[in-house]
Amino acid sequence: MSTPRILFVCLGNICRSPLVESVARKRCAEAGLSVALASCGTGDWHVGKGADPRMRAAARAAGFDLESHRARQLQAADFDRHDWLLAMDSDNLTELNRLARPGAAGQAALFLPWAGVTSVQDFPDPYYGEAEGFRQCVDLAERGVAGLIERLRQC
Repeated sequence: MSTPRILFVCLGNICRSPLVESVARKRCAEAGLSVALASCGTGDWHVGKGADPRMRAAARAAGFDLESHRARQLQAADFDRHDWLLAMDSDNLTELNRLARPGAAGQAALFLPWAGVTSVQDFPDPYYGEAEGFRQCVDLAERGVAGLIERLRQC
């Protein structure tokens, strides 16, 4: 089997998707899984910028590094570069489905349900909230990535 290629997608690529990418990168390496991981946003507001400082702090406190992350916007070629484009929420999934062209290799899905997390569908966006929301995102990313690893082991 070839190396799975997964793209995590949120709105601006400065909070949720880079966090999940970082958690997945670390946990997949610890699990000995070979997976190509990346993240992007559907919007262009933050292209080239680092992750939100509040998310960097919450990630760092949990042992994840977002310091080198630079936001990028979804590109049409992403649908062929990745097997799975996993949206953080329903709005971004709608945008992925709108932009996908027929015959593209990548399949779009909601990250949390795809990873087996059934308690919540959408990964909440902490951007307009308090610091606690960022810490909660780290916990949710850990749960989602644990499910992602289990799913990858079954492939």
